[in-house]
Amino acid sequence: MFYLSDAELDRLLLDDIAYGDLTTRALGIGQQNGQISFCRRQAGRVSGVAIAVRLLQKLALKVVTHVRDGDDVAAGAVLLVAVGNMENLHQGWKVAQNVLEWCGGVAQYMAQMVATAQTINPLVQIACTRKSIPGTKSLAIAAIIDGGGILHRAGTAESILLFANHRRFCAEPDNWEAMVTRLRRAAPEKKVIVEADNVEEALAALNAQADIVQLDKFTPQQFAWVLTQRQVLAPNSLLSAAGGITLLNVADYVRAGAELLVTSAPYYAQPTDIKVWLEPV
Repeated sequence: MFYLSDAELDRLLLDDIAYGDLTTRALGIGQQNGQISFCRRQAGRVSGVAIAVRLLQKLALKVVTHVRDGDDVAAGAVLLVAVGNMENLHQGWKVAQNVLEWCGGVAQYMAQMVATAQTINPLVQIACTRKSIPGTKSLAIAAIIDGGGILHRAGTAESILLFANHRRFCAEPDNWEAMVTRLRRAAPEKKVIVEADNVEEALAALNAQADIVQLDKFTPQQFAWVLTQRQVLAPNSLLSAAGGITLLNVADYVRAGAELLVTSAPYYAQPTDIKVWLEPV
């Protein structure tokens, strides 16, 4: 489980319930005891359960989980159940549902991409970028891992990725070997990743012996051709495919020889449909 701070959880709750639930208050039912159940309408991958539990517990609700994040469940499966007074149940309802639906959608899309790719090559890894929807990073990272993916870069401080936007500021912007050498000396524990925007740049990066050459928006055919050149110029370098990689074309890139694919597509997946049922107890 990825840790979310109390401040992050509070922000999620306060976004919806800062001033209470007017309907529940007006009906005068807030102090009745009740139960809330969250069910996944369609079969698939589960994510957001641990976070939903903590959200509900912050509202003094007693929670019982029936599944774990990363599980594949049948249609109609109960994910978790909580009991407590109706005021707190209603306040936790939509916040927890939103987390389960959004995280579940991201995890499901990621799981489908991984399954599609690994059916062709079991060694393929699919990594998600740091281009998550603003404000969702903590949820997104958890959902990607639950979906069977890995992280491309959680942030700029953890890894090296040389872009053209860096190179333009260097004294010799076309001296790829010098830049790769400098990066490797400055951060010896990190792999040096270099992004190439066209075939010429890809060949230059390979000649510089970058650890990973990230081919941005290359077609599968272009990727396959550069792969043949890598085997001659830099057999120890890894090629990754990035830019526009989705569930619709991931198989094409794997068939072209890609063993590492970089994507942002899961962040924009259709949310999972979570049914919520409240009843008195």
